[in-house]
Amino acid sequence: MADIRGIDELMTPLRPDQLDAGAVVAQSLDNQWVSAQLTEEMIRDGRSLRQVADRRETQVRAEYFRSLINSPQAVVNRAFFYNNPAISRDLIEGGTARQAHRRLLTSGALVPYLLNERHPAEQPARHLHVNDAGYAAWRDTFEEMSATDRVRCVRMSWDDQENRERTRARLFRPFAAKVQGLTALDLDLLAGQVGVVPAEHGAFRQRLGELVSFSNDLNVRGESVVRNVLYEKFVTVPGTNVADGRYDGAKPFAAQIKQLLDLLYNVNLADALGRFPLTPQGSLRRVVLQEVRQMRDDPEIVRDPEALSLFLRRQAFGIVQDHLTPSNVDGLTLGDVWSLRQSGAWNAYIRAFGALTADPLAFHDQVGRVFDHYVRVNRVIVELAAARRQRIRTSRWSPVIEVVVTLGGSVFTAITGDQTWEVLGSIAPLAAGPVGGSVQLVLRNRREGMREQKFAREIARVRLDSEREWAVFHDLVSRLGAYREASVPPPQATAVTTTQDDDDLQEW
Repeated sequence: MADIRGIDELMTPLRPDQLDAGAVVAQSLDNQWVSAQLTEEMIRDGRSLRQVADRRETQVRAEYFRSLINSPQAVVNRAFFYNNPAISRDLIEGGTARQAHRRLLTSGALVPYLLNERHPAEQPARHLHVNDAGYAAWRDTFEEMSATDRVRCVRMSWDDQENRERTRARLFRPFAAKVQGLTALDLDLLAGQVGVVPAEHGAFRQRLGELVSFSNDLNVRGESVVRNVLYEKFVTVPGTNVADGRYDGAKPFAAQIKQLLDLLYNVNLADALGRFPLTPQGSLRRVVLQEVRQMRDDPEIVRDPEALSLFLRRQAFGIVQDHLTPSNVDGLTLGDVWSLRQSGAWNAYIRAFGALTADPLAFHDQVGRVFDHYVRVNRVIVELAAARRQRIRTSRWSPVIEVVVTLGGSVFTAITGDQTWEVLGSIAPLAAGPVGGSVQLVLRNRREGMREQKFAREIARVRLDSEREWAVFHDLVSRLGAYREASVPPPQATAVTTTQDDDDLQEW
């Protein structure tokens, strides 16, 4: 085994502000992540995470590859490298699979996030759940690295005392505050967004009140407000290990509370690192939090209603129908992903997206380049799979391009494809004062599902400082051609939006 000194020599320590500007935190790699639909099925059938492992791992693997295809850098909790089988399977398999993983680590494509550890291969604490085979393979991966290899690792601080203080300030306290702030939201709106039927809104409000009261009591007693403790009280079967994932149908709204806790947990780390979370299809979107992000000093924030409305205006793309696109990505190998990231097409794609996010108000000049490079990346994926004789399905390119603007609890989606265009508005009650949100860009094939390769990324943060500015923006959007509006939000605010012909289009 590599000793601690050897591991230390293989590591390049990073602060959060030294991460790539386009780095992401993928929620699907969370060891408790399950889509909303699968969570409901597990509760209904009394099944554990182990009993749905194959189906879940296929979904997670697809999201894992998509994060590496669509972003320059993915930050991953270091425990997920050996505890999440969608990641650790390459390490355990060894050979070319482990070699590809090692290359992604040493190139900085994968960045382990360290909570208290000083080394990525440090022995986990005894009380933590550890997959022994995965951890042994993780250690062996470092032992096999050459003397010139370096793995970038990020902590809040590399001074231990400062790290403890910043972790409490940026992770633990904000998570507790987000939980305790749930009852300050528009609870009927939230209930509808998480799939609670109107007849049960009162009971849901009561249950959230119990969650917040329990969290507050923990805080007052000086105990940590952490997800596992809240899971034990409100989500999992009594007496079971949280890691087993046995969700209790006898606990009111266990599925909805689990989804809310998972969303808070995962956006919390992304916020602490100053980077974007990637929310997988079938999971709650951040819009349900009805938040105003603290962005007053961010020069890149979009604050002008007229500039914001421009994102939703019709775009002309050089759409061609004769290209093939992958209709699933889990048929790829990690070696394919590594090879893709070495291609000129992928590097041009990432540069185009970086230029777009660096100057989001130049959207109309930049988005076409992103689209063109996305088509070329898909072509390279298909060629790589064919060259390696990978069993990956392909389909003809029938593109849909979406721009999604969220403001508070409202969502505006501009959709173009098949020579048609429309803007859909789902309007939530507006609270007094400022409202925050984001602009997302989604590029994907029309009729494919959650395992396909797609581009779906947040490209700008948004803040409107008054109800008057909101009214100006709403009026501008209402004047766009083919605009239609719903006065109530969609039944569920999972990462799904609806096209003009009612196909499901997944987004982050």
